[in-house]
Amino acid sequence: MFDYIIVGSGLAGISFAEIALRNNKSILVISDNSQNSSRVAGGLYNPVILKRFSEVWKAEEQLVLMEDFYNHVEAKLKTKFNFKLPILRKFFSIEEQNNWFAASDKPLLAPFLSINLVFKKYFGIDSPFDYGEVLHTGYVDTSLLLDKYKEYLLENNLLLQESFDHSKVIINDNSIQYKDYQTKNIIFAEGFGLHANPFFQELPLDGTKGELLIIKAPELDLDVIVNTSVFILPLGDHLYKVGATYNWKDKTDLPTEEGKTELVERIKEIINCEFEIVSHFGGVRPTVRDRRPIIGTHDKQQSLHLLNGLGTRGVMLGPAMAKDLFDFIENKKPLDPTIDIQRFYKKRK
Repeated sequence: MFDYIIVGSGLAGISFAEIALRNNKSILVISDNSQNSSRVAGGLYNPVILKRFSEVWKAEEQLVLMEDFYNHVEAKLKTKFNFKLPILRKFFSIEEQNNWFAASDKPLLAPFLSINLVFKKYFGIDSPFDYGEVLHTGYVDTSLLLDKYKEYLLENNLLLQESFDHSKVIINDNSIQYKDYQTKNIIFAEGFGLHANPFFQELPLDGTKGELLIIKAPELDLDVIVNTSVFILPLGDHLYKVGATYNWKDKTDLPTEEGKTELVERIKEIINCEFEIVSHFGGVRPTVRDRRPIIGTHDKQQSLHLLNGLGTRGVMLGPAMAKDLFDFIENKKPLDPTIDIQRFYKKRK
């Protein structure tokens, strides 16, 4: 019998798998890789919402947990995928500079916003008003992470590569039977695939489609992440990842001409050199309208649990939310009410 069957192998699924294994729990991950938002994600971690100059929810706590988590997994998999890079916000006016300094005076933002402007000139970008630097930032190569973790799971017979059949779940008094497997708990970490889950499909998960480009710009000289209306992330060999769009209507993973056009227009607002599009990706982020994850236990079946709604910040949220859910199940540590699934169950009663 397993302690946990984990459905899904994106950032949420592998985060819970790793925390369970670190606590000597037995697991089986079941995934058909049908949800690819984690794989095509930008992978940035940034403790500040630059559009509104507000702190990411529990940013400091998440950064500490994230650092420990990825350091441990890098050592375990003997692969580096966490890259610390400054994020620079390009200013387009003196007013934007002033807004930055005003934000950096706020107690919650002061640890994350440098009060020193960055005057460096990067070839390929006009920056007459310079840049502001966000601290404690970088990116995780999510595709590499997920590939290497999948290899680890396969080598240790911990991964079943198939679609999960919810109709095969038989809940007994002290265990769950799924096909030929028995488990104490099932963790559903299916991302936008939640809508096909009969146990949780009524929950208000509202997917938001995002599209990204990989461009080649031989004349652009960047060794930092530049973030304005889109981010430009250097990958090496004159390649840059650019994203992302937000589409609340289209729920497919297919790249669109509309998304490409939007990204190209925004790139041209930032850089002034030639570039070509190498790749174009799309994915549906699992988002929630109140901008909080959906974590917790089914209101009627105490052995069924949910880890979802990580949205655009899965790299930061994944380890912290997985730990919270594990502590809730194993140690009866209460969940923060703002992420607890009960906030939706209570409204139905």
